[in-house]
Amino acid sequence: MDSNLHSPDRRLIELRMEHADLDAMIDRASQESPVDELMMRRLKKRRLALRDLIARLELANDPKEPA
Repeated sequence: MDSNLHSPDRRLIELRMEHADLDAMIDRASQESPVDELMMRRLKKRRLALRDLIARLELANDPKEPA
C-alpha cells in the first residue's frame, strides 16, 4: 500500500493536477486589473518547470526504444 503512495504514476498524476491548477490560477490572474506581472512570470515559470518534469517522468516511465 505504501509503495502506491510514491509510485511514478501517482507522482505524474499529482504533477498534472498541479499544472492544471497553475493554468487556472494564470487564467484568473490575467483577468484581474491591474495584472501583477511579477506573479504572472513566477506562475508561468513554475508551470513550465512542471511541464518539463512531467515530460521527463513520462519518458522515463515509457521509453520509446526497446531496452
